[in-house]
Amino acid sequence: MKRILLIISGCLLMSCQKNDATQREEEKNIPQEVVRDGITYKLANFPLYRDPVYNGPSDPMVCYNNRVGKWYMYYTSRRLTVTNILPTEQIHGTEVGIAESSDGGATWKYIGDCNIDYKPDQNPTYWAPEIFEYENVFHMFLSYVPGIFNDWNHPRSMVHLTSEDGINWTTYGVVDLNSTKVIDACVFRLPNGIWRMWYKNEEARKDIIWYADSEDLYNWSVKGAVPLGGVEGEGANVIYWHNKYFMIVDEWKGLSVYHSDDATNWVKQADYLLAGIPLENSKNSNIQYVDGSFGNHADIEVVGDHAYMFYFSQTPANVAKRGLAVYVVELVYCEDGTITCDARERCYINMGPLND
Repeated sequence: MKRILLIISGCLLMSCQKNDATQREEEKNIPQEVVRDGITYKLANFPLYRDPVYNGPSDPMVCYNNRVGKWYMYYTSRRLTVTNILPTEQIHGTEVGIAESSDGGATWKYIGDCNIDYKPDQNPTYWAPEIFEYENVFHMFLSYVPGIFNDWNHPRSMVHLTSEDGINWTTYGVVDLNSTKVIDACVFRLPNGIWRMWYKNEEARKDIIWYADSEDLYNWSVKGAVPLGGVEGEGANVIYWHNKYFMIVDEWKGLSVYHSDDATNWVKQADYLLAGIPLENSKNSNIQYVDGSFGNHADIEVVGDHAYMFYFSQTPANVAKRGLAVYVVELVYCEDGTITCDARERCYINMGPLND
């Protein structure tokens, strides 16, 4: 496919077979910034971000905080450093971590966890925050699990919270989505002013990505399943780019892509994104990947002509203290109307600051 949108490259394949010293030497030869049309883009860290507390950042999403003039990254903080519990329990009891970037998204620093007042149960679990600002108020739609469990059989609900600063959150209420097992909200405002929420309905038998509409963000009407052909997946994320809507769904084997003219009827493209990049000369059937494994649960931020996709995956095999990490790639729009990306390419990024 021919590329219409040129990605600023100068990027190198990050082979996990190379030792740390070789990689550090190669890093010196990569330009740390490039200038395009008078705008400076910085080389993003690789991996982009690692959580210094639990080493398990997942479900990342980014939001510009104009109170402090920085980008905030919110994520589920899986407790991978807690080793005396089952792996399933490491994914429960999680907080919403926050990292900040003051250079347009190239580097990130951990600043703490969200202060969430919704605690109806002991040891609450918070997953996959969806956060945005509207009319000077930050809104969070948060997947909530009532405790720490070693299975997946317990209720999950969608909680709506608001904040003045993006850190301290007050509960508005639980969103009634006609299901006792809902997770992974994505909220988007349509041209007619209606807010649309896509989410995973785990009680559904076939199409498990559902949607609901709202006029005010506080009262929601469930519309039903999104007809995606019976896809098994989660973490739907929707953007408007190049005069059409795109939906990304995590199918646990890479990210499937759908496009739509009306945000209601969707067509799937053939190729997945971040379906795993084998190492050069890898003869092992247990294949390692450039970024650790498949790309998971992505959030896309459209800034001007650019679309940056943030996702989580395993850390590269050559990194000490294996765990999870957040990565970023720039999406490419192709002349046939599809989108693609390459995890092997280093990303140059400049997301702002944004002007309201």
